[in-house]
Amino acid sequence: MFQYILRRFLLMIPTLLVISLVSFIVMQLPPGDFLTTYIASVAEQDGMVDQALVDALRHRYGLDQPQYVRYLRWMNNILHGDWGRSLEWDRPVKELIGTRIGLTFAISLTTLLIGWVIAFPVGIYSAIRQYSAGDYIFTAISFIGRGIPNFLLALVALYAIFKLFNYNAAGLFSRQFQEAPWSWAKLLDLFKHLWVPVFVISVGSTAGLIRTMRANLLDELNKPYVVTARSKGLSERKVIFKYPVRVALNPFVSTVGWALPGLISGTTIVSIVLGLQTTGPLMLRALQSQDMYLAGSFLLLLSALTVIGTFVSDILLAWLDPRIRLTE
Repeated sequence: MFQYILRRFLLMIPTLLVISLVSFIVMQLPPGDFLTTYIASVAEQDGMVDQALVDALRHRYGLDQPQYVRYLRWMNNILHGDWGRSLEWDRPVKELIGTRIGLTFAISLTTLLIGWVIAFPVGIYSAIRQYSAGDYIFTAISFIGRGIPNFLLALVALYAIFKLFNYNAAGLFSRQFQEAPWSWAKLLDLFKHLWVPVFVISVGSTAGLIRTMRANLLDELNKPYVVTARSKGLSERKVIFKYPVRVALNPFVSTVGWALPGLISGTTIVSIVLGLQTTGPLMLRALQSQDMYLAGSFLLLLSALTVIGTFVSDILLAWLDPRIRLTE
């Protein structure tokens, strides 16, 4: 087991280096740069651009340096805890991401836990009681939840809450608390708004998890080892929960690598519709404006979390199913 974990850990190092290089290349792919966008916007408003200011900004952000120099400088700064400075916001990237990452993590983690808590027992019930009335009801609900886009559900929820309760549920805080320091009143106001995005995001993800759990467990229940366990006189509860359910959890454990970056990136379109102060809209804005340091930091952070999440998935899979590490 130790050798298995060590191999996986050592593979992370070159993977992260390649990811950093690819992230930097991706930042450079669109034509022009942030200053190109800035010049175009200024020219559209004022009709003229101060070339001296443009040259000064280009030198300040290192845009006049060769790309390999900018990459090495960027990586060196990141290793020393400096993620660069946002070109558009003129603030440290770490500060911009840090102001939103906590709220994003809270929403995403709550949504993930709710999805698992609901999906696992419902999926197990639907598989054990296949073609029962309950199975048909949960299947219908799952298909509806999976088929409705989250952003559409967000729009419907905002409209319904406003019409029924005359209450604007957009955002995470009321207007008087948006810029206020943290207090018990602000925390309570957050909880008043938090249930809307959690509900909207949970619907689609929970519905998908229910279908996955049901399908995986049905596949396991028909295998010979389950029939053999029943023939030996084991109780039905022990037969189901000791072996098939444990094996059916493998796909959920293997997707932890995808869930971990999702805790940080959040659901961008839903966040925009609901007006949430999370990292998703900030990342989209950085990509649109070619804010290279902010966008690149997001790409690198999400990619690194995917690698770390995959490493955690490998460890959990090896613990959950010993056959995984025996094939190495």
